[in-house]
Amino acid sequence: MPLTEPPAPAPRITYGAVLGSPYVARLLGGTLTGRLPNGMAPVAILLWATASGSSIAVGGLLSALYGLASALAQPVKGRLMDRHGQSAVHLPAALLNSALLVALPLAGPYGGPGLATALVVGGGLTAPPLEAGLRALWPSVLPDPRLRHAALALDTGTQGLLYIVGPLLVAALASAYNPAVALAVTAALGLVGTAAVALSPPSRRWRPERSEDQDADLVRRLATPAVTLLFVSLTGIGFAIGAMNVWSVSMAEHHERDMLAGIIPAAFSAGSLVGGLIYGRRTWSGTATRRLIVATAAFLGGWLPLLALPAPYAATAAVTVPGAFLTIVVACAYLATDALAPTGRTTEAYAWLILSIGAGQAAGTALAGRLAEQPLASAALPAVGAAFTLTVLLAARRCLGPTRHRQRGQHRRPHRGRHQTP
Repeated sequence: MPLTEPPAPAPRITYGAVLGSPYVARLLGGTLTGRLPNGMAPVAILLWATASGSSIAVGGLLSALYGLASALAQPVKGRLMDRHGQSAVHLPAALLNSALLVALPLAGPYGGPGLATALVVGGGLTAPPLEAGLRALWPSVLPDPRLRHAALALDTGTQGLLYIVGPLLVAALASAYNPAVALAVTAALGLVGTAAVALSPPSRRWRPERSEDQDADLVRRLATPAVTLLFVSLTGIGFAIGAMNVWSVSMAEHHERDMLAGIIPAAFSAGSLVGGLIYGRRTWSGTATRRLIVATAAFLGGWLPLLALPAPYAATAAVTVPGAFLTIVVACAYLATDALAPTGRTTEAYAWLILSIGAGQAAGTALAGRLAEQPLASAALPAVGAAFTLTVLLAARRCLGPTRHRQRGQHRRPHRGRHQTP
């Protein structure tokens, strides 16, 4: 009997192969550049407000309004992309967002607080939905699920850089010139990055997929119990991040080391980047839901050392652990969302995921601010948020499995294996 040779193992995935694929470097680089205003605009608005004579409280309110308006508008912009394509949403949004940011220092002194508030809110509402758009593009750009898996991990892991590089760049521009210049550079970067993505062939060609035999009711309905529970659970992830940011400020004040307020979040983001790079290079067994639950449990475990109220160096090292698992949690959440969302509503579903994390982050920031003078409570809040996420996921794990509405031939691009879990 002739011996048959075992099949050759699949070639190892490298990030060089991912970035060398057509359009990947342009889309990833353009998205990161276009999203830099997410980390720059709130800081630039705060610095401009205080330099214009307003109090820190007013500047903080304007900064918060920008972020809140941007988060709340995500689902609307996601649905518009699902209906009209990406370029039709990205380009007008980027033009309006940049114009409003540039107009803020020009019109602010003449219109008073009311006009400044309107410009800030308008700027937030028109922030281009680049993150959700990029996640929707990966299947068409990278048909190989293993390359797509690595790209998603790389994409998710590099997000933390936005909130390290962005504020530092604003601080440098405001110090060397003035906050108005920082706002102008913020607007320019957002416009250039968005144009690089929106004018690329994959973005211009992209249209949401439709299924001929899909029930009209399923097209309309996104808020299924499974999707709702998934998004509710993810508010805990955002809560942990928001609480950690405030806790780092409390640590800085308690130990009288101002740099801790920036070093601790930077260490968390660095852990997220490293964790994403490691995760994306391997092929993982099991479903995305199972990996999501395991990663969330590890994310929770990473926060527990903070309950011992560690010293600054130990605290900085400790936050890299939950940071490393954050990328895995978010990447698996996107895979679960992709499997659960009805055909033709994927971008909108991604936008709701982003909103869920953002809403949780706002809640975590607010509650941590009220408990900032209680060291143990402040240190425990990130773990509380992670525990909430894990509890909801465990309770919902059955309905987060294979979705019923895809059992009638509604898989998207089955020949490309889009829903295979790498």
